[in-house]
Amino acid sequence: MNALVIFGLLAVLMLSGMPISISLGLTVLTFLFTMTDVPLESVALKLFTGIEKFEIMAIPFFILAGNFLTHGGVAKRMINFATSMVGHWYGGLGLAGVLACALFAAVSGSSPATVVAIGSILLPAMVKAGFPNKFGAGVIATSGALGILIPPSIVMVMYSVATNTSVGALFMAGVIPGLALAGVLGGVTWYRAKKFNYPRQPKATWGERWKAFRASVWGLLLIVVVMGGIYSGIFTPTEAAAMSAVYAFICAVFIYKDLGLKDVPKVLLNSANMSAMLLYIITNAVLFSFIMTNENIPQSLADWMLGNGLGVITFLLMCNLLLLMAGNFMEPSSIVLIFAPILFPVAVALGIHPVHFGIIMVVNMEVGMCHPPVGLNLYVASGITKMGITELTVAVWPWLLSMLGFLVVVTYWPGLSLWLPQQLGML
Repeated sequence: MNALVIFGLLAVLMLSGMPISISLGLTVLTFLFTMTDVPLESVALKLFTGIEKFEIMAIPFFILAGNFLTHGGVAKRMINFATSMVGHWYGGLGLAGVLACALFAAVSGSSPATVVAIGSILLPAMVKAGFPNKFGAGVIATSGALGILIPPSIVMVMYSVATNTSVGALFMAGVIPGLALAGVLGGVTWYRAKKFNYPRQPKATWGERWKAFRASVWGLLLIVVVMGGIYSGIFTPTEAAAMSAVYAFICAVFIYKDLGLKDVPKVLLNSANMSAMLLYIITNAVLFSFIMTNENIPQSLADWMLGNGLGVITFLLMCNLLLLMAGNFMEPSSIVLIFAPILFPVAVALGIHPVHFGIIMVVNMEVGMCHPPVGLNLYVASGITKMGITELTVAVWPWLLSMLGFLVVVTYWPGLSLWLPQQLGML
C-alpha cells in the first residue's frame, strides 16, 4: 500500500510539470511527515552519508572535461579523421558520423554533448554533399547515444552511486557493447546508403589519413589516459575523471588553442551549473532510496517474484518494458537514480550480475534518448536540424529498431558485457 502511495504521489507531481528532483524531494518529505515514524535525525544522517561517496566527485570532473572538448575544436578534428578513414564507403559521411560519435563519446561521457559537438559540424556538411536531412538526423541522433555506453559515462557513475557497484568494472563492461552498438548503427547506415545510392567521398590517401590522425591525436589520447590509467591501476575512476578534466583543459587552451584563457570561466560556470543540477537530483534520490529500503519495498518485490516462480527471463523483460516506458517521460540520470535502488535488489536475488544489470539499464537509457516524447537526443537534434519531433521520429526509426534488437542481445547474453572485465580481473 505504501508503495502505491509513494509512486502515485511522485507520478502526480511529475505529470504536473514539476522538475523531477523537486518531485522526488516533495514525495519523500510528504511521506516522512504524514505516513512514517522515521526520526528526522536518521534522515539527515542518511542524506549526508549518501552523498559522501568518493565516486560522486567523478561527475563534475567528467562534465568539465566534456565541456572543454565541446567548446574546443576536438570534435571537428575527430570528424576529419573519421571521414578520411570511412568516407569513401557507401554513406561515407554518415559512417564518419557514427565513428566520430563513438570517438567523441569516449572522451566526453555525455550523449547530448556528443550530438551537439558532432551534429552541428557534420549535419550541414552532409546536406551540402547531397544527403537528405532526415538521413543525417537519424544517424547523429542515434549515434550520439553512444555517449552514455562507451566509457567514461556519467550515467554509469550514477548507477555506481545508486548500487555500490564498481565504476571501473562498469566502464570496462561498456567497451565491447559500445563498440558492438557502433557497428550495428554503422551497418544500418551503410545498408540504407547503398539501398538509396547516397553519395560517397573521394578515397583519402594514407598521407591524408596520417595528417588527420596527427591533428586529432591529442583528443584521442584522452581515451588512453582515462581507460589506461584505470586498467593499469595508476588511478581510480574518480582520479581518472580529474585527470581528464586537466588534460582536456590543456588540450583546448594550450595545444589546440581553440579556447582562450578568457573563455575558461564561462566553461567552468556551465560545468558548475550542470553539476549542481545533477547533484541535487542525486541528493533527493538518496532520500527516495532510503524511504524505499525503510518500507522494505525492494525486498517485498523480490520475495513476491521468487515466490511466484518468476525467473530471470521474465524479470529482465519486465525491467526493459518499465525502463523504456520511463524513457518516455524522464532523462537517464533520473531513471537510474529512481529505479536502480528498486530493481537492483531483485536482480541480485535472482542471480543477475550487478555489472551486467548496469549495462542493461544503460542500453535502455540509450534507446529512451532516441524515442519520443521526451527523447533528449531528439530535442538536441531538432535544435540543430530545425526539424520537428514527429519528423525526427520518422527519421530515426531504422536505427531505433536496430537498437531495440541490440537491447535484446545485451539483456540475454551476459558474456557480451562481462567478458572484458573478467579477463582484466575486475570481477
